[in-house]
Amino acid sequence: MQDSMLENYRYFLKDSIRKTIDFSQIDQNQRVAPPPVQKPYNSTAECIDLIPLSEFPNVANIDLLTAIGQRRSRRSYQETPLSLSELSFLLWATQGIQRRMDSGHALRTVPSAGARHSLETYLCILNVDGIDTGFYRYLPIEHQLLVKLRDPKAGNRLAEAAFQQNWIANAGVVFIWSTIPYRMEWRYGLAAHRVILLDAGHVCQNLYLGCEAVGAGMCAVAAYDQELMDKLLMLDGIDEFVIYMGVVGKMRENSEQKNK
Repeated sequence: MQDSMLENYRYFLKDSIRKTIDFSQIDQNQRVAPPPVQKPYNSTAECIDLIPLSEFPNVANIDLLTAIGQRRSRRSYQETPLSLSELSFLLWATQGIQRRMDSGHALRTVPSAGARHSLETYLCILNVDGIDTGFYRYLPIEHQLLVKLRDPKAGNRLAEAAFQQNWIANAGVVFIWSTIPYRMEWRYGLAAHRVILLDAGHVCQNLYLGCEAVGAGMCAVAAYDQELMDKLLMLDGIDEFVIYMGVVGKMRENSEQKNK
């Protein structure tokens, strides 16, 4: 029984399903309009301007060889807050829009299958200079933070939803990536779901390398209570749900936590 289940789950890692799909019937080829690049929001909602790319003052000129060579997963952080400029850079590095092609397509700082970019970025901000503790969403088109909920206990609530990984509450900010699967399904149908996970890996690695440029430590997290995490971010768990997280804080001196 277990071997049969393992074989079924391994099938998900393959691209065999593509050969079974009638792509003439997918929504893109049925001339259905693509879903928007960015999840809509209330125009009266409170938003916070981020620092534009042209004004990033605290980003070190670190060469790619050094950034890749120094990349580590780090779970221990200083009490020093991240600056708004550093947070702005990390958001741009992971989901920043370089060029909008039309209402449903954009080129970003990370690759995505068919430029579909099914991910949304939520933040649990815990120690960022000038930003209240709480939950936010990144708006890549406007390069702003959308305020979802100011909550002084946000770190504890997030740690609880991550199976009591209490070290998370000591971070500066936690990137929480959700997926809106239909953005990818619109083009790829049943072949969409494997590439959504590949896209999440692209985004996470950019966050690792971006953190090296601002002297921050980072650790990817994929273990969490799915239903509790979705509820925490007020997601329906069907058309949008959490898929991955990246925990970030200012790096401790001589911290070499080579966990991954």
